[in-house]
Amino acid sequence: MSLNDNDTLHVCPFWFAVVTVATGEASVLGTLISMAASDAETPLLDDTVEGVVDCKGQPVLRTKSGGWRSAAFIIGVEVAERFAYYGISSNLINFLTGPLGQSTATAAENVNAWSGTASLLPLLGAIVADSFLGRFRTIVVATLLYILGLGLLTLSAMLPSLYHQTNKTIDASSSPSQFQKVLFFFSLYLVGVAQGGHKPCVQAFGADQFDGKNPEESKAKSSFFNWWYFGLCAGSSATYLSVTFIQENLSWALGFGVPCIAMVVALIVFLLGTTTYRYTNITQDEESPFVRIGRVFVRAIRNWRTAYSDIGAEGEFRGLLTHQQFKFLNKALFVPGGLKEDGKVYCSIAEVEEAKAVLRLVPIWLTCLPYAIVFAQCATFFTKQGATMKRTIVPGFDIPAASLQSFITISIVLFIPVYDRVLVPIARVFTRKPSGITMLQRMGTGIALAVLCMVVAAVIEMKRLRIAQEYDLVDKPSVTLPMSVWWLTPQYVLFGIADVFTVVGLQEFFYDQVPNELRSIGLALYLSVLGVGNFLSSFLISVIDQVTGGSGQDSWFSTNLNRAHVDYFYYLLAVLNAVGFAAYVYFARSYIYKL
Repeated sequence: MSLNDNDTLHVCPFWFAVVTVATGEASVLGTLISMAASDAETPLLDDTVEGVVDCKGQPVLRTKSGGWRSAAFIIGVEVAERFAYYGISSNLINFLTGPLGQSTATAAENVNAWSGTASLLPLLGAIVADSFLGRFRTIVVATLLYILGLGLLTLSAMLPSLYHQTNKTIDASSSPSQFQKVLFFFSLYLVGVAQGGHKPCVQAFGADQFDGKNPEESKAKSSFFNWWYFGLCAGSSATYLSVTFIQENLSWALGFGVPCIAMVVALIVFLLGTTTYRYTNITQDEESPFVRIGRVFVRAIRNWRTAYSDIGAEGEFRGLLTHQQFKFLNKALFVPGGLKEDGKVYCSIAEVEEAKAVLRLVPIWLTCLPYAIVFAQCATFFTKQGATMKRTIVPGFDIPAASLQSFITISIVLFIPVYDRVLVPIARVFTRKPSGITMLQRMGTGIALAVLCMVVAAVIEMKRLRIAQEYDLVDKPSVTLPMSVWWLTPQYVLFGIADVFTVVGLQEFFYDQVPNELRSIGLALYLSVLGVGNFLSSFLISVIDQVTGGSGQDSWFSTNLNRAHVDYFYYLLAVLNAVGFAAYVYFARSYIYKL
């Protein structure tokens, strides 16, 4: 028997005790809960919400649970989790090349491998949540693993100083021990596993707090995904401004310890909302959706020789199919001899439609991959461009090149309220849709902006190369070019705005369009787009580097960026995204939304 969110009945007394003890600290949530004030002042009808229960397994009243009162806790958890995650990932390459003594190439490979793996692990975490533990329990377990991983990571950073305190004759510059390396990478991937369980479940659990069948809550759910991403960017921005400074100027151990403390706070905040949450009420003996969907494909393959005329007659006898898209799956409806007395389980109309709904997601997933490749460039070549340019804010202080990534999050934080409070209401006037525009229209807008972003980045890189030639600095890569780093602002801002459309749209789309029992899987699918894009970017760069760097020539990605041609790479990505956008529009126009 699988465990789901309504199984919290057995653990609720414990969590309730924790909440009771912690209520003295509830004031720290004042800012988050203020978003729920309007809900409390103007309650909806005092009715129960279908399909959900409270932590004791009882039906819940609409005015007593869910909505922004619960989502505020969950967004607060996401802020802390993103603060912790980017506290590790944003400066990871500097720790690998510094205290761990790795070469730049090896460190970059390790960062890419960890980032890609961390983006794909949510698929595993979502399966565990949707099939076994339920979202609530998975979040609690993942957070505890997060705290353990960050604690061990802090310990691994403390080992050299502890060792040298007891061995005064050992040179502090000596290479790290094998034990330290093993402990560090074990801890790092433990954080990746924890993030894999935490990421898809928290967002799905937050969206579960809104009833999509209620007009007002449906509108609030669409707004939730905007404010969710707002919180995500706020957490990462706080990391760029604080944790990276601590790591590079004070202590790596403290720099890893602060994210650990953030996750402890996240756990407390999450448990504080236990009694307000809505838990998905999935029947315990209900068949797994994986089994149902898999059976449709298996039976369709077995009946591949069946004539469509036979399927039509069978469909007429057993009920009409809603859609004729992916007609080959209709063959799963055929029953040999028209009998069911042989003890076998055959597919129903609803199961075939469910399998079609999942299959319809595949073309959208694939056509979003070119956008994900662009997404992977922000922490690499964008930063490399900035490192060669004039970054002086005041005499004697240059901003770090890596901090330029904060332009993306700042533009997102500033644009989301504009999108949510200005653009969406205007769009509603014309479309009469609660969300203003459809999810697919939103995603497509972001992909189109990514094409423009790459063109702008290429043009700015061409200008940077011309300045290097004009000032005879082509063979002097260590000399700062007389070109302000603010020239890069347009490409960062454009990419941030594109994120508001595409990334937030991907989150809402994959949550909404998968079967209800697989919503954690849906959000993991959106994350997998970014993970696969990361691996594809690495593969593309490797191939281009080998092809363009032969016969003693400088490749597009030469170590001397003044002799490289990253602008060509940006134009290539613009073309790939344009092709991907055309394919996306083709499949989006024929997409049939889940009822």
